[in-house]
Amino acid sequence: MFPFQIRPDQALSEIQEFGTKLSRGLQTLNEIGDIDVGCTEKESVYTEDKLTLYRFKPLVEKLNPVPVLIVYALVNRPYVADLQKNRSLVRGLLAGGLDVYLIDWGYPDSADRFLSLNDYINGYIDRCVEVLRKRYSLDKINLLGICQGGTFSLCYSAMHADKVRNLITTVTPVDFHTPQDLLSHWVRKVDIDLLAETTGNIPGKMLNWTFLSLKPFRLSGQKYLDMVNTLDDPVLCKNFIRMEKWIFDSPDQAGEAFREFIKHFYQNNELIKGEVMIGEKNVDLENITMPVLNIFATDDHLVPPAASKALRKYVGSADYSEIEFPGGHIGIYVSGKAQQMIPPSVTSWLAAR
Repeated sequence: MFPFQIRPDQALSEIQEFGTKLSRGLQTLNEIGDIDVGCTEKESVYTEDKLTLYRFKPLVEKLNPVPVLIVYALVNRPYVADLQKNRSLVRGLLAGGLDVYLIDWGYPDSADRFLSLNDYINGYIDRCVEVLRKRYSLDKINLLGICQGGTFSLCYSAMHADKVRNLITTVTPVDFHTPQDLLSHWVRKVDIDLLAETTGNIPGKMLNWTFLSLKPFRLSGQKYLDMVNTLDDPVLCKNFIRMEKWIFDSPDQAGEAFREFIKHFYQNNELIKGEVMIGEKNVDLENITMPVLNIFATDDHLVPPAASKALRKYVGSADYSEIEFPGGHIGIYVSGKAQQMIPPSVTSWLAAR
C-alpha cells in the first residue's frame, strides 16, 4: 500500500494544468527579447592578454578613499556579482560609498594553456593592484575575493601583505579536506596530470556539469519543473533565464593553473599547512595580519561552511570577523536577502577601518 494515493482525475487535471502553463510560457519566451547581464555602468582602466580591469561608475559623491578590488574565480563569469539592478553585490557596495574595481579574466584559449598560478596571482593580480596603488597614490588597497578568487586573494595577501589594507573573502575555501566537502572527495580521486595533459585547457562545460552533479535532482531537474510555474510572468522568466545564462557561461581553464590548483589545494590541502609555493614565494596564512572579514553561506554545497570558517585558525590577523549568510553559494550574491545583508555589512566594516 502506497503512503499516498492519487486519483486518475487528479492526475489528469494536473497534467492538463501543466500543459497549459507550459504553452503560455512558450509564448512568454518568444516575447521577452534579449537577456541583459551586468547592469552597472563601468569602464576599462587596464587590459592585459585576456584580462580586463574595470572600474564601476560611482553611485554617490562621497567615496571611501581606499578602492576595493574584486577578484573573481576563474570558473564562470564575474557578472554574477552585478547580475541585475535589484540583485547586484556591486551596486550595493557602490551605494555604500565604495569605489569598486573588478578583474574580468576573459576567456582563456590554447595560447593560455601554460599559464600558472604564479602568472595569475603574482602576475595579473599584482599588476592590477599596482594600477590602483598608482592611480590613488596609496601603498595599500582593499581586496574582496569571491570563491576561488578568495583563495587567490588569501595567497596574494600572504605574499604581498604590504599592499593590502583590508581583506574580504566570500564563500572561500581554506581547508579543502573538511568532511562534508563532496567536491573535494571527488576531485581527490582524479588523475589531474593525465587530465591536463590530455585536454590541454580544461573544458568549462565539463567543470560546470561536475558542479551541477553535486545536487543533480535540484540543479538538473526540479528547478526546470518549478520554472513552469513562473513562465507566464515575463519578469520572473527573465530572472530565471538570466541565471541560466550565467550558469552555462563557463570559460575553459588554463590547463597548468588548473593542475596546480587542484593538486596543491584540493588534493594535498597545502594552504592550511603553509606548504603552497606560488612561483618562488611561500604562502603562509600567518602573514595575513591586516583586518579580515570572512563571509560564508550556511547552505553552500560547493564550499561548506567548515571549509571557509577554518580561516580563523590560520590567519595572523588580530582583527578577524565572520558573517554567516543563511543561504547558498550563489544566493549570497543574487538573493533579495543577500542584498539587504552583505553589501551594508561590507561597507560598514570597511568604513570602520
